[in-house]
Amino acid sequence: MANSTTGTLNDLLPSIVAEALFQAQEQSIMRNLVRNYTLPTGSGKTVTVPTYGPVTAIAVDEGTDLAGGSGDVAVSTGGAVLTVSEVGIMTNVTDLAMKSSASNVIADVGKLFGSAIAAKMDKDLIANFANFTGGVGSVADGGTGTLSAATIFKGIAQLRNAGVPTTGMACVVNPMVAYDLKSSMTSTFAGHAGDLSNEAMKTGYVGTIGGVAIYESSHVEDNGTAGDFVGGMFHRDALGLALMSDISIEIQRNASLRADELVATAVYGSGELFDAYGVRVNADSTIL
Repeated sequence: MANSTTGTLNDLLPSIVAEALFQAQEQSIMRNLVRNYTLPTGSGKTVTVPTYGPVTAIAVDEGTDLAGGSGDVAVSTGGAVLTVSEVGIMTNVTDLAMKSSASNVIADVGKLFGSAIAAKMDKDLIANFANFTGGVGSVADGGTGTLSAATIFKGIAQLRNAGVPTTGMACVVNPMVAYDLKSSMTSTFAGHAGDLSNEAMKTGYVGTIGGVAIYESSHVEDNGTAGDFVGGMFHRDALGLALMSDISIEIQRNASLRADELVATAVYGSGELFDAYGVRVNADSTIL
């Protein structure tokens, strides 16, 4: 009788890892919206991203030396520190499960592990939204309010007024508050003229407002009050993801359990890079 052993599973290990990596990249919204850094092995647990303060150019007369004048400036740097740590998940795949399952257990495990680590990565990055100093919406405006196109444009105005580049901007909100944005855009789902309204009615996807792509994620959590969520609008350079090790999977045989232990880990860190490049998007959902 053929048995599933560590040796046979090791042959399948590349398939498990490939499935987990694919699933993580497909399921993760945030890692593709922020600045990514790779830490080589042996470089320590932190990466310092240099930040530069703004400088101002001046008008000068021909033949005038800038040295010693108001155009002679000192360029100073700060630094945002990203610290990496491990996240992980494990399971035991029994010999009986391998033999009796009608589905591909290995592919299933890869999908589960990839989804779990992608969810953890998104949650860690989204947690940084609450740290943005600027904000729009219910909490920032001193009241309660639903998410609307006006809220989105207010956030865009704040960021552009701060000199944030117009490209590479995104907004991530919870689906429960995105409902109200879609409702207002479509005249309470009745539909009206306009490309955004038509797209929201056809596909349920908000699309782009004011040049900012709107994404929905269940990993945007409430602020402690049911129905009140803290999303974020940000430029790619607002947040950073330092990746030392993408998903890796190891297998260890547990003979007494007649099973193989599968352990998946990833090593990364996240944090704010430029606070002025992001704003909180606070909104209260009408359906919670």
